[in-house]
Amino acid sequence: MLQHAEFKKTKIAYSDFGKGRVIVLLHGFLGSHEVWDETAKKLSKRFRVIAIDLPGHGLTPSIGYYHSMELLAQSVKSVLDKIGVRRYVIAGHSMGGYTALAFAELYPENVCGLCLFNSTSYADSEEKKKERNKVIRLVKKEHKHYVAEVVTSLFAPENLSKIKAEVEKVKKVAASISKQSIINSLEGMKERKSRDLILKFAEFPILFIVGKKDSVINYETMYSQMALCKYPSVLMLDNAGHMAFYEASKETQKELENFSDRCFRKNY
Repeated sequence: MLQHAEFKKTKIAYSDFGKGRVIVLLHGFLGSHEVWDETAKKLSKRFRVIAIDLPGHGLTPSIGYYHSMELLAQSVKSVLDKIGVRRYVIAGHSMGGYTALAFAELYPENVCGLCLFNSTSYADSEEKKKERNKVIRLVKKEHKHYVAEVVTSLFAPENLSKIKAEVEKVKKVAASISKQSIINSLEGMKERKSRDLILKFAEFPILFIVGKKDSVINYETMYSQMALCKYPSVLMLDNAGHMAFYEASKETQKELENFSDRCFRKNY
């Protein structure tokens, strides 16, 4: 059963499974806590796992007309304050990774480890911003067709037939998101700032989970980010696209479990 925390007169929905040290899972654009079901199930055997519906996604309503990464981070903090934990590992997929970096900037004392799951610390390039503006115009006209197409493009083509059930699940989750929520998120991602300095000065470990067939984030851009970190860990996946937690589920679950162990034991 989902639980809720209050933030800006809005109920932030989240799931809470397991016991012990806390791992926070943040979904990406067009996702929800549901995309983490299998990962959460695996991790909850040893950890307490909190998976949050970010504003405009899942069962959490939109907040206003613009979802900045700072706003998303503050909504995450409201959940963690409600359940009363002070230190945790945060794993963010794609937009969830942008949120996790904003969280680490706002609340560094609460983070004992950060995982960028198919995500990046860099801001959008000017070319990418123009692309997002084009998508926003498209979504305003007809968002359902866009959602169906974009979900398919997140997976490496050769994986689509191997994990059909997972692809359909992501499509179903994405189809439930309103037009305004999609626009709010696109605007927020477009205007986010670079947070590579968070990587450089972080006193906690950072795990990069990277798909070499990721159509959203070029894996080659990640090497310079890894080099910034004091305590980097890397899982490079040859056959995964942008949805590595589905396309390489066993590998990513094991890596996140081991990484969290090291963070909580301070065994860097």
